[in-house]
Amino acid sequence: MKKFFILFALILFELFPQSIKTGSVIFIHPDGTGLSDWNALRLLKVGPDNDLNWDKLSGIGLYQGHIRNRATASSNAGATIHAYGVKADVDDFGMIDNEIPIAKSGQRLSIMQEAMKKGIYVGVINSGSIEEPGTAIFLASNDKRSHYTDIAKDVVQSGAHLIFSGGEDFLIPEGTKGRHSLNGKRKDNLNLIEWAKANGYEVVYTKEELLKLSPKKVDKILGVFAARSTFNDETEEELKSKGLPNYYPPAPTLSEMTKFALEFLAAKGQFLLVVEEEGTDNFGNRNNANGKLEALSRADDAIGVALEFIEKNPNTTLITASDSEAGGMEVSGYEIEGFDINKNLPEKDSNGAPLDGIEGTGTKPFLSKPDKNGKVLPFAIAWSCYGDVTGGVVARAHGMNADKMQGKIDNTDIYRLIYLTLFGRWLE
Repeated sequence: MKKFFILFALILFELFPQSIKTGSVIFIHPDGTGLSDWNALRLLKVGPDNDLNWDKLSGIGLYQGHIRNRATASSNAGATIHAYGVKADVDDFGMIDNEIPIAKSGQRLSIMQEAMKKGIYVGVINSGSIEEPGTAIFLASNDKRSHYTDIAKDVVQSGAHLIFSGGEDFLIPEGTKGRHSLNGKRKDNLNLIEWAKANGYEVVYTKEELLKLSPKKVDKILGVFAARSTFNDETEEELKSKGLPNYYPPAPTLSEMTKFALEFLAAKGQFLLVVEEEGTDNFGNRNNANGKLEALSRADDAIGVALEFIEKNPNTTLITASDSEAGGMEVSGYEIEGFDINKNLPEKDSNGAPLDGIEGTGTKPFLSKPDKNGKVLPFAIAWSCYGDVTGGVVARAHGMNADKMQGKIDNTDIYRLIYLTLFGRWLE
């Protein structure tokens, strides 16, 4: 009798798949971030006793980020795992063992490609260049991460409904000057921006142009907002000597891009949107505390936009996770010799760790927003390395199916949670 009921249930599932509750997904990937980064941002942005947008998310998971052949993930291996739900090696870029992998669903497709195949609208946003793996791997596979022009072509020609990023260098031919690029890098004489226009894409280049558009009146859109990244990922000292800001002023912020994308996609139907703040990773890898904290704040603002969207659209899952920590950033506010808000920090802690203040190494300390008693707390940022470390990555979720984000989770579970909301099935 029990077998009969199981068989009957399976038949009903096949005959009436629409009875399974599904929804849309927003995956925000603040690359290179962990718990210590969010603790630092909280101090600086809202004060130690107040909440970031990130703090307001209901689901919390302790992210296990190991990959197939390393204890710590590379950006491309981590993105391959998020996009396919299976473990990858450190050099993999949407390919495993030299072929496009079979995803956890059984399809030889990324979850975004599978979504498009089933009529779900998709978009990618990256504050970095178009070939950055955190978003590109959802749409493209390649045997080498360094094949920038090939990856850019695959992303633009993927069929995605919305693509926002930098990377104009890789979209136009050598000898061609673009809106941001002084000279294109493509050797195949292909102008992907012209290709996009000819294939139904509205193309915008600046914040001003983007904000003039009505999201509900555009069919497909390509935003090209910088020659490479929309940020200047150098040290504080290098940026100061060149007179450069952390971010490229003509480009929209991550939250502005996310707000437009959500209005655009929601007007069309069920969707999957993958958003990456790449500055959190690149500034961390340069040990630029000022830049990393600004990038974190921009990521947190985008999370705030998503939270507002979910209030009106509860059949939406918001997921946010990194795959590793960039630079091993820690808040240091205790036993630093000569710690005085009016004096420069020492250049290094007693163990040799570099100490950053508001303008770089050996400058005045950061000051928190007041705590609940009105006290301002000075602090420094200490760095452990230039590269990526496993650290304390925390995944969060909110909205539909957020209860699945709890306890210890594996990096492959990001795929499973996206799949559950899009297709109504939890993959074992």
